[in-house]
Amino acid sequence: MVNATTPANTTASQASISESNRSRILQHLYHHGVSSRAQIAKALELTPAAITKITARLIEAGVIKETGDIEGSKNRRSIGLKLDTSHFRVIGVKFARSLVQIGVFDLAGNRLSLDNLPTVSNDTVWDTIATIHTKVNDLLANDKRIMAVGMAVPGPYLRGIGRIAVVSSMQEWRKVNFLREFADAFRVPVFLEQDARAGALAEYLFDPDIAANNLAYYLVGEGVGLGAIDNGHLINGALGAATEIGHVSIDVNGRPCDCGNVGCLERYCSASAIHELVNATDGLIPGSADMSHAEACRALFALCDAGDATANHLLRQVARFVGYGCVTIFNAFNPSHIVLGDIVSEAGAPLLNEVRRVVDERVISELNDSTTITLSGLSTDAAVAGAAAVAITQFLEHPSVFFDVT
Repeated sequence: MVNATTPANTTASQASISESNRSRILQHLYHHGVSSRAQIAKALELTPAAITKITARLIEAGVIKETGDIEGSKNRRSIGLKLDTSHFRVIGVKFARSLVQIGVFDLAGNRLSLDNLPTVSNDTVWDTIATIHTKVNDLLANDKRIMAVGMAVPGPYLRGIGRIAVVSSMQEWRKVNFLREFADAFRVPVFLEQDARAGALAEYLFDPDIAANNLAYYLVGEGVGLGAIDNGHLINGALGAATEIGHVSIDVNGRPCDCGNVGCLERYCSASAIHELVNATDGLIPGSADMSHAEACRALFALCDAGDATANHLLRQVARFVGYGCVTIFNAFNPSHIVLGDIVSEAGAPLLNEVRRVVDERVISELNDSTTITLSGLSTDAAVAGAAAVAITQFLEHPSVFFDVT
């Protein structure tokens, strides 16, 4: 059946096209820097008249600005346009079971501040939520350049409902409805995303060494997750719970998991699983039971660097499980680049080398040969930078949400 075109439909379609063109211009300036109107028109295959009209509105709204003369084609001088990434700011909030961080970033992903909240226990989840409200409101009151808040939450995150489906060992988080709690809580828009997908966005936007449109960010922290970008688009799933590699079973008779499955990957190589291993190894790290998961992991990695044989044996054991997860990523998603990030990636080269050995043993050679595996090169944890990237992506894709540009 063919639907009749109505004036309302036509207006909506024109508005959608206009927003798409505004977004394309902003993304061009974001990724390519100062450009003339003629260069943008050529790159985006839009008419010079359309570019002039759209950029005039963006300049009037204060989104972009003119920079003065630049050299154009045939040595002609042109006026440059610039998106000043240092002028606008976003807040990124990372939730990771016992660890919550709040950072302020510019649009280029440069960290301007980072606040680590007190270690969260199952009994202090709601106190932490109250603290986040207070700290974010304080940041917004003190900096009018902040235009959005991005939040990265553990998966499986049910995006339409606003709730985490399962959080191993920290069940109180399941009672938090993040949409109800934060969507309309502040003077600026709030955007939520699963933590590993947020990490993938951070790698995609901020790491100059990554140029892949098919990227997997393999988060190995207090939980284990995956953010996959396929041909430039995040893989979400029907409920937003796709790519939950931490709950893929690697042992059908293995350790029970709070999700109801057994042998889940995160029961063997997450920071919490490593902490359990350390606590069970008598005398390896005195006082480890009183440490946070991150502190126990870092103490283990320090022993490895010092050449401790027992510590290195444990790390190799964990790294092989991380490698088994990589094999699943190869076979399920076929990315061109896999980035290992979060707490466990701090083990560095020994972890990466063992992961590569597992991959060499178990992955189809053609896939192996065409895929790069690296440790995250971001100076800030990709999940908290990714929370910022979630907000920045929304700014680039939907500028009319933030400015009057119509």
